Amino acid sequence: MTYAGDVSVKDCWMSLETDPNAQLVDVRTSIEWQNIGVPDLSGITKEVIFVEWQSPPLMQVNPSFVEGVVDRLEKAGVGKDAPVYMLCRSGVRSISAAMALTAHGYSNAYNVLHGFEGDPDATGQRGRLAGWQFDGLPVSEWSG
Repeated sequence: MTYAGDVSVKDCWMSLETDPNAQLVDVRTSIEWQNIGVPDLSGITKEVIFVEWQSPPLMQVNPSFVEGVVDRLEKAGVGKDAPVYMLCRSGVRSISAAMALTAHGYSNAYNVLHGFEGDPDATGQRGRLAGWQFDGLPVSEWSG
């Protein structure tokens, strides 16, 4: 495995609540943050790190992704052994993000299974089967 592993949304939340060094990185696009909402960590006095893994419209990998995440982690005083949880829409892009951060020396970069919205249901709707929203974890509007 080229990253620390996959964790459920609830296990991610528990770690964020109990480990002062645990961090959440939302790797979705700014369009997703604006239109769908974002995780809200204010109740546990933490802030989400927002860095796009891919950028629209062509969805090319952001060449500054690792640099952007590392900069924010260092400013927060978070070391390379702290748990860092990567969250995307469904838990796919976040795997690549976790791999990239691991390659940069972060030993506990995790993928959050099912992401923010999870897979679509039979009608094509997301957020109804699994994911951050489905599990009832705090959500807010993105303030940019």
